[in-house]
Amino acid sequence: MPAQPSTVLSARDLQFLLFEWLDVESLSERPRFAEHDRESYDALLELCEQLATEHFAPHYRKSDTEEPTFDGDKVTLIPEIGAALQQFAKADLLGLTLDAERGGHQVPQTVAAACMAWFTAANIGTAAYSFLTVANAGLLLAHGTPEQVERYAAPMLEGRFFGTMTLSEPHAGSSLGDVVTRAVPADDGTYRIFGNKMWISGGDHEMGENIVHLVLAKLPDAPAGTRGISLFIVPKHLVGEDGSIGERNDVTLAGINHKLGSRGTVNTAPVFGSGAHTPGGAAGAVGYLVGEPHRGLSYMFHMMNAARLGVGMSATTTAYTAYLKSLAYARERPQGRRLAGGDPAGPQVPIIEHADVRRMLLAQKSYVEGALALNLYCSRLLDLQASAVDDDERVEASRLLDVLTPIAKSWPSQWGQESNSLAIQVLGGAGYTRDHDLEAHWRDQRLNPIHEGTHGIQALDLLGRKVLGGGGAALMALAARIGDTVERATALGGEAAGHAAALKASVDRLGEVTMALAGLGDADRTMANATVYLEAAGHVVVAWMWLEQLVAVGERQGDFYDGKRAAARYFFRWELPKVGPMLDLLASGDTTTLEMRADWF
Repeated sequence: MPAQPSTVLSARDLQFLLFEWLDVESLSERPRFAEHDRESYDALLELCEQLATEHFAPHYRKSDTEEPTFDGDKVTLIPEIGAALQQFAKADLLGLTLDAERGGHQVPQTVAAACMAWFTAANIGTAAYSFLTVANAGLLLAHGTPEQVERYAAPMLEGRFFGTMTLSEPHAGSSLGDVVTRAVPADDGTYRIFGNKMWISGGDHEMGENIVHLVLAKLPDAPAGTRGISLFIVPKHLVGEDGSIGERNDVTLAGINHKLGSRGTVNTAPVFGSGAHTPGGAAGAVGYLVGEPHRGLSYMFHMMNAARLGVGMSATTTAYTAYLKSLAYARERPQGRRLAGGDPAGPQVPIIEHADVRRMLLAQKSYVEGALALNLYCSRLLDLQASAVDDDERVEASRLLDVLTPIAKSWPSQWGQESNSLAIQVLGGAGYTRDHDLEAHWRDQRLNPIHEGTHGIQALDLLGRKVLGGGGAALMALAARIGDTVERATALGGEAAGHAAALKASVDRLGEVTMALAGLGDADRTMANATVYLEAAGHVVVAWMWLEQLVAVGERQGDFYDGKRAAARYFFRWELPKVGPMLDLLASGDTTTLEMRADWF
């Protein structure tokens, strides 16, 4: 009897995307990835599927219902979280993509992203601790001193220390130029950090030997705004020259935040320099400057850009597992009979036999498989950046990645939420109860349009910086790449050619509207509807991802490939047409939101 399909993620879809579409095996021809091949990739993917299924998925519901607690001194998590993270570290997964000279394995980002997708699908609340730690260590590897790397990054990559990114403050939120946390120089070359932070994931727990906070703060002579921000390492416990754990640093918690979803990841309000602890006999959290003064935000963006792509993948996998669970339910749940010729006395049919249920499942499939393709495509661009054969290849990959990153973060976050809502709807009343995971996945998903730059911030970044700020070069590079796909699909003829024509028309219209926005001559008016621009561009990009998949399918036969064809057809017939009215609105230069006064609400 064949094994039941996984409801965590689809191994078959990953195989198709990696090897039949993106041709990941060809990356092994590049020196950076020469030590890897299809056999090693398959083994790694199988290992991650096993670990995620056996150690992360089983406590998903428990980590949601038994939230972290704080007694005024310590944060307590359910023990299964720490046990799963130990298995993750024991499997040596923390350094997958890092340079071999840093103790990493130089696995392509594309394969690593597929591997990590298993963990975010299985239990995003638990997986977040490791992902934050890897991102923290990666920043220090890029910008820290050799001593900082040895003392802080190395233990994180061994799974002994954990890491955070400590940016936001209660009064500032996403406006990082307004942070007021102070860094006061000390006589010994260190700094004393004073200030309150907010919304810090993984900000305190007892799972490892130490927690390494990367903290944004301002020096006494700092310029105003974002140009005056510096970055500091602030460990929970001081670390000796020999790596030994020393006294407690002056880092405490004002409390923890109680979240709608992703509850297994403790979210904290840290206080630096309250005087609750006096390292070296004085109040103030001991911090160590990373890189040069006043360049902290540029260093932090090394971590944040990776985190934005990570949020996009988390949004995708949160929707993907909900889709698979609703699909499994629809196949097993008998209810009602076929409309045509149904015998009222006959047996009920599984609800998947009803057209409207198939509509909801097909919508989910088109969202999650399209988003996963986009996530992995961006990861492949990272691989091309890291292994480029010449400057032209590196520049093109960087340009495409710049324009795609806000979309790869925000489109799965927005449409993943819609997908999760449809998953609940497939189950009907059962989906609204805690007897099934879907309502928890819906709550988890709601964080993603906020995390690492809100939906609106990504829209401003896309239109203002990535498209108009570069004179349209990035958008033209993207249009050229889409044009290549259109040509290949047109050559196939039939339905693929029809989809190609529809995509080309949408890309052309997007270009026209972009030029019209650039010509308004009023920044407020140009950017007022940036969110609509992001959403329209996102649908065009995901339609491109579906056309790419359709070309990869070609003439292949079988249920899997027929499912791809049907999902592509759905996206082009049901979703891409939504772009037209959005582009019409943008072209009109509508000022409704600008003209609305605060006192009219």
